[in-house]
Amino acid sequence: MTVQHEQPEMVKALTAAERNAITVFYSAWKKKQPELLDEVCTPDWQDIPLGPGQAEGPKGLQDIIRGFSATFPDVEIVIHEIYGTYERAGVRASFVFTHNNELMGIPATGKKVALALHEFHHLKDGRLTHTWHLEDWFGLLLQSGVWAAKGLGGN
Repeated sequence: MTVQHEQPEMVKALTAAERNAITVFYSAWKKKQPELLDEVCTPDWQDIPLGPGQAEGPKGLQDIIRGFSATFPDVEIVIHEIYGTYERAGVRASFVFTHNNELMGIPATGKKVALALHEFHHLKDGRLTHTWHLEDWFGLLLQSGVWAAKGLGGN
């Protein structure tokens, strides 16, 4: 008796178009060209969660890029790693800028800060449809010196 084994379906890799869309998405910050989002995001792209007062779609993030870049001109997103499969990608990056203006009530320190950024993207036809994101704003408190950790156990 011969046992037939089915071959598992191979998982497709990110396509070149998908990797390019992700790279362009983040370059909008460094190049100070928020309109690049129109090239790589669908018109109904979802940014999850929206920031306070943020409009939906690419326009909402374009406004944030313009405002943040005006306040912190050296802002950029440094990509450390892009990983994923066809139509799904994760990005580990850093949000880097000089804290030379007040931010979220924290007075300017003049310090260069790097906040961890983790994002997960859904793509369709080489364009982003959804982005779930998490920034380490707590890191800003530590790096600015506003909140000084005393160690474990309250020491």
